[in-house]
Amino acid sequence: MAEAAPLIATPDAPIPDGAQAAWIAGAAGARLRAALFKPKGRARGSVVLSGGRTEPIEKYFEVIQDFLGRGFVVLAHDWRGQGLSVRALADPLKGHADGAKAFTEDFRILLDTYADRLPKPWVAVGHSMGGCLTLLAMAQGEDRFAGAMLSAPMLGVQTGGRSAATVGLLVRVSTLFGRGRHYVLNDPGKPFDDVFETNVLTHDRRRYARAAAQLKAEPKLALGAPTWSWLDFALKATAELARPERLSHITVPVIIVSAEDDKLVDNTAQQKAARHLPQGKFITVPGAFHEILMETDEMRNIFMKAFDALTGRVAPMPAEPPKAVPATPLKPMTAAPTTPVMAAAAPTPAAKKTAAKKPAAKKTGARKTGAGTTAAKAPAAKPAAAKTPAAAKKPAAKKAPAKKPAAKPAAAKKAPAAKKPAAKKPAAKQVAAKKPAAKPAAAKKAPAARKPAAKKPAAKKPAAKKAPAKK
Repeated sequence: MAEAAPLIATPDAPIPDGAQAAWIAGAAGARLRAALFKPKGRARGSVVLSGGRTEPIEKYFEVIQDFLGRGFVVLAHDWRGQGLSVRALADPLKGHADGAKAFTEDFRILLDTYADRLPKPWVAVGHSMGGCLTLLAMAQGEDRFAGAMLSAPMLGVQTGGRSAATVGLLVRVSTLFGRGRHYVLNDPGKPFDDVFETNVLTHDRRRYARAAAQLKAEPKLALGAPTWSWLDFALKATAELARPERLSHITVPVIIVSAEDDKLVDNTAQQKAARHLPQGKFITVPGAFHEILMETDEMRNIFMKAFDALTGRVAPMPAEPPKAVPATPLKPMTAAPTTPVMAAAAPTPAAKKTAAKKPAAKKTGARKTGAGTTAAKAPAAKPAAAKTPAAAKKPAAKKAPAKKPAAKPAAAKKAPAAKKPAAKKPAAKQVAAKKPAAKPAAAKKAPAARKPAAKKPAAKKPAAKKAPAKK
């Protein structure tokens, strides 16, 4: 099992949860530091994150957290010669390199070491020198990535106003005369003394201060200016990637995100590379300095949106299992509104007898006993009025002399009198109740209030038959 390696935390840059840092053996046994970060829940893929020259793993804690939040496993590492990985020279602040081969071999070993812990698909993310080396590895046959995001990749080097030919000559002369391990132009840089106001890396003061605090917390993370040999490596690597045939067989999507105000690398070389890549795309971040992922939120979000678009294609979010829908409890059934009416009608003996003899009388009885409970049913009162003349034809006339219930219908119909449509009819029956002999006349007057009653003079005949019954 690999030996555990340290990670450096500061108040503004805590170590992401679940980090596992370890030492691995790179090309020729070089001691290199790598760290694996796992998201919560099921991973949708893996990101292999390669920083630029001078940059340790710790500088990318915020970016790593962004990728973890999107569901990716993240593998980050220190290139040889920086971070806590082995330094090539006795002076650890010299940014030195002896060609690109050791870098690309280290990268292959890194992927092989962690392959079984990196769920597919893999997405490469590289910044500056890390972008150059990632693309170089892909050009040399590394085909395990489903796509790549390159932040201000070093595909050409700005030479401070000197021509490329002049710089190339200076490099060759310096290495020829054994000065390859010397600082370029004898400038060692000042990694501990740089100030925000003169920096050409970011416009974000907080992120700049955070990186400076990490170097103070662990000075071994710092790196100074490059040597002539490092510059020789950079010129040769970028020259190889400038050849269209070296990029034409990289068929996966490669997004190059360029910093508009970059003072370190050549944006024109980035545009050319994007054209030579079969699925290359070039995006400019307006106003950005070199370190796009350390820029202001507005600028770095352009990179993150491009990352989301790429991973949406090559590493879509896994489908979530369907969630169980809780059963909706059944509402208790309420009693039908007519139930009280039936209950009230049951105990009335007169209604039962009438119902037994004649169906028409049953309807009239139901209205009599249920007057209190059916007051809300105004429409029910109207059919009763319409049937009063019909009852006078045969059934009602026969029942009246039997028990003389003429007074009861009048009393029962006083409750509906609260409603205007029935108010006129009960009054006519009350008069008839006082004078039983005049019932036929009263029957004629009540229908007079409504036109339908006038059509039924047949009420006279039943009245004539009943007169003898009273005697």
